[in-house]
Amino acid sequence: MHGAVFGEFLGTTVLLLFGNGVVANCVLDRSKGKDGGWMVIATAWGFAVFCGIVTSLAVGGVAHLNPAVTLASAIVSGDYTHVMPYIAAQLAGALVSAVLVWLAYLPHWAGSDPDSKLAVFCTQPAIRAPAANFTSEVIGTVVLVVVGMGLASRGFAAAGLAPGMGPFFWGILVWAIGLSLGGQTGYAINPARDLGPRIAHAILPIPGKRDSDWGYAWVPVVAPMVGAALGAAIVLATGIA
Repeated sequence: MHGAVFGEFLGTTVLLLFGNGVVANCVLDRSKGKDGGWMVIATAWGFAVFCGIVTSLAVGGVAHLNPAVTLASAIVSGDYTHVMPYIAAQLAGALVSAVLVWLAYLPHWAGSDPDSKLAVFCTQPAIRAPAANFTSEVIGTVVLVVVGMGLASRGFAAAGLAPGMGPFFWGILVWAIGLSLGGQTGYAINPARDLGPRIAHAILPIPGKRDSDWGYAWVPVVAPMVGAALGAAIVLATGIA
């Protein structure tokens, strides 16, 4: 299989397999990575972005891997024709990745606490304050969009980035966001990253799991889309793109 929509599906699957996988490695009981900490998690998420982008591009994708990036790109370009197909593929990839992480850590679910199990699949705020949590996700996504689109600007690379450098820089960007702005909410900055695995948590036969915290789920879905729109507006206003 090959093409843009399939690339969004496969790239998102790889991204979240590694991303949610490192959380499982660090929080599930008796995992060899137990208590690895935030540095390990944020670093692996940066690498996961690199791997997801490479995979998507290799099969003809555009490597958005994130509904917020897809929306921002549509606003900047004025072309909305691919928004819904890409987002559908991203959500499907996110759901598949969550099932794969569940299978990869199958013996560990019975012995871990319910909050840790949920953390593998979706974000939870360090301090539950919806307005502040929403603001944090908006800020993180604005940074993702503005800096990410800046990577392709003539001001940064007049002749364009050297082949293969785009995924590398995007990985560093997500790593930096995680290390600096991620402690408040776990930095979803990607609606598919949170919603797809949260659905998987709700339907998978995970022993001793808690509820899927749907009362908070709107924050990591809506806030990144708002951040995407604001980021795109900044890009257009400043001439970055």
